Amino acid sequence: MAASGSWLAASAFVELSEDGNAGPDETREERMLEISREEVRKTAGENDGTLAWLWRRAVVFLDLYIWEPVCTGFRFLQLFAIFVPVILTVPAIWIGRRRPERDNERSGTLWWYGFLVQAMEWAGPAFIKLGQWAASRSDIFPSELCDLMSKLHANAPAHSLHATKRIVQEAFGGRDFDDIFDEFDERPLGVGAIAQVYKAKLKPDLTMPGDVDVPQEPLGLRHNVRKNVGSVFKSSPKRVPSSYVAVKVQHPGVERTVRRDLRIMRFFACVLNAIPTMEWLSLPDEVDQFGYMMNLQLDLRIEAANLSRFRKNFKDRTTAWFPFPYTDFCTRNVLIEEFAHGIPLADFMANGGGVFQHDIASEGLDAFLRMLLLDNFVHADLHPGNIMVRFYEADRPSLHLRRSPEKPGIARDGDVTEKVLSRLRPYRHNKALWDAELAEIDREGFRPQLVFIDTGLVTELNATNRRNFLDLFRAVAEFDGYKAGQLMCERCRQPDAVLDSEVFALKMQHLVLGVKSRTLALGNIKIGDILQQVLGMVRQHHVRLEGDFVNVVISILLLEGIGRSLNPDLDLLSSSLPILRQLGAQSGKDMVKEGDFSMLMVWVGLETRRFMQASVEDVERCVRYDLLSPNV
Repeated sequence: MAASGSWLAASAFVELSEDGNAGPDETREERMLEISREEVRKTAGENDGTLAWLWRRAVVFLDLYIWEPVCTGFRFLQLFAIFVPVILTVPAIWIGRRRPERDNERSGTLWWYGFLVQAMEWAGPAFIKLGQWAASRSDIFPSELCDLMSKLHANAPAHSLHATKRIVQEAFGGRDFDDIFDEFDERPLGVGAIAQVYKAKLKPDLTMPGDVDVPQEPLGLRHNVRKNVGSVFKSSPKRVPSSYVAVKVQHPGVERTVRRDLRIMRFFACVLNAIPTMEWLSLPDEVDQFGYMMNLQLDLRIEAANLSRFRKNFKDRTTAWFPFPYTDFCTRNVLIEEFAHGIPLADFMANGGGVFQHDIASEGLDAFLRMLLLDNFVHADLHPGNIMVRFYEADRPSLHLRRSPEKPGIARDGDVTEKVLSRLRPYRHNKALWDAELAEIDREGFRPQLVFIDTGLVTELNATNRRNFLDLFRAVAEFDGYKAGQLMCERCRQPDAVLDSEVFALKMQHLVLGVKSRTLALGNIKIGDILQQVLGMVRQHHVRLEGDFVNVVISILLLEGIGRSLNPDLDLLSSSLPILRQLGAQSGKDMVKEGDFSMLMVWVGLETRRFMQASVEDVERCVRYDLLSPNV
């Protein structure tokens, strides 16, 4: 392996992530991954004309053609011992009574699903990630199996502190570990299948002097007036950088283990694909897609670039924030980022959000819709563990319109977030005290803000897939379910493998017409339930959707589920109206020039529905008033 100095800096990946010159069938994520792979190939083959190069080539030859095949063989035997019992117990799926409350699956089937998930935990990081990925593919796998897969945990042993120190010192150019951190918690915050995370505090000379995404030069009158208006109407949070960092360190040797496992997976995928009636699953393609996902996570520079791009997209938005990545110190196997002070969203889902209940639900949904509709760059691992809630003091309007009297830098109340959270944490198991403390925090002027972490996976539709997505969106906006069903069949990955495409299109038409009949009471419609029905039909009729499209659907399912747990009246379509208005203002002219009216149709349809819904509500209020006041 080459010295760390021969690898590209993380800042180069940031530039790649922001370069908009990707081809119609390529995303910026794919381009970063290809450069990462090319970098490895180039490093292995560099010829500097020395004996050292000949020795390196000899080592590479022995590694590729002798050592790796032997290790892969031993790994195959290990996996064989783990999964043969699972294969032998397949007949259990036909045993037992059906459980209506568990998607009508047999009790034996549910037991076998649990056994399979347990075996995947035993098999190690690649199979744990495979299970977590499979959990998002409810267009292929039964919903009960997906539910169990989604609960897969790494349970991986932490690598040694010695290995962590060695890897981190390499990332800092050989600087002594004690000269890097003022504080370093030697116990990992979490251990995943790919890496483990520590909390630390960098030395002052390595810490950024302030939030680099906040302008540091005195700005003009227009910017300051806009900032002050935003502070009054939006309760914009002060952006105070944390003095602590999260240090993510990849497990030594995990890349080799994953590579061997992917070879073995592909071998079995090809074997299974040869079985009649199984070819519609196209398992080799799925393994390739899974391998693509894994390789994205094996280069932490890509995650740093994703963080930078998310921060750029959300720079002027108040709904959500992303930790700052220290790209100067990020390498292929180390990520240094601002520590996300916060309480997991799961705690608010369990205890409620008190006075902030609706704010938290709407802000999460707003952030997701902006990622999807405005940015085409969506966090692809959205679950409550990856969303934190923190509290900041609302920014106050400044009377100095032309320049701020305070110098940029870390504010003296830089740890105010942690102080507020420390007041909440003791009450996580006492709802009454939890709600009372939240009410007190509200009275003191603090506002909640969501922080998204773990951005190694994103969904970004290439030009072709985005066009297909928008065409489908247009059909749904026009309530033409039959056309939507036809588009899904025609543009899926294997149109020839679809069963009864005409019946599928008619089912879609029936489903969409059912939604249309209830458009004036969308608070009663759960978009997640509708999408679950669509995925069930997709599975039944063998309609192979693109993985990116399914990721978007699954993200909507998760976000609506999270939002409704905090606010049962959450209306996903109404929440998208302000964003569609912004999209129309920013890109409407370009869309019309290109003949793309899909988003404009959605906008007009939702505006019409909002007007009609308001009219119906006014009529209902008048009727109630007349009933309560018969003499008027």
